[in-house]
Amino acid sequence: MLNALQVFTTVVVGVMVGVEFAVPLFLNPVLNSLPGDNALRGRTHGARLGGAVMPYWYIGSLVLVAIWAVAGWQQDGTALVVIAAGLLILSVLMSILLLVPINNRVKTWTGDNRPGDWKEQLSRWERWHYGRVAVIVAAFALLVAALA
Repeated sequence: MLNALQVFTTVVVGVMVGVEFAVPLFLNPVLNSLPGDNALRGRTHGARLGGAVMPYWYIGSLVLVAIWAVAGWQQDGTALVVIAAGLLILSVLMSILLLVPINNRVKTWTGDNRPGDWKEQLSRWERWHYGRVAVIVAAFALLVAALA
């Protein structure tokens, strides 16, 4: 049963990493190439969708990793799982403190009501997002190493 939990948790975290990795490397460049206000419209829709889904994914991933750490406490690799849990906690804190406030503003913007510094706010979000992606990639790598 523990093996199934370990594999399931690794897959859940890995898919989350893939989605978050794809945002700055693929999705945002595609949106930025669209004419007119379409990039902004895409980002506001993405902010609403991500804001609705990602909190559950991040917290769910953390809960799964915590269960793995407790259930496998006596096994080799548990220290890696605990460190991965710490990194996922950091990613949740980064999200709440740094990214969500910007995201909450972005999801209300339209072509008519966007603030004058909207590009700077998106750029700030992207910088923080790169940092968060680095943190969750590290957590994922530790989970994979714990399986080996």
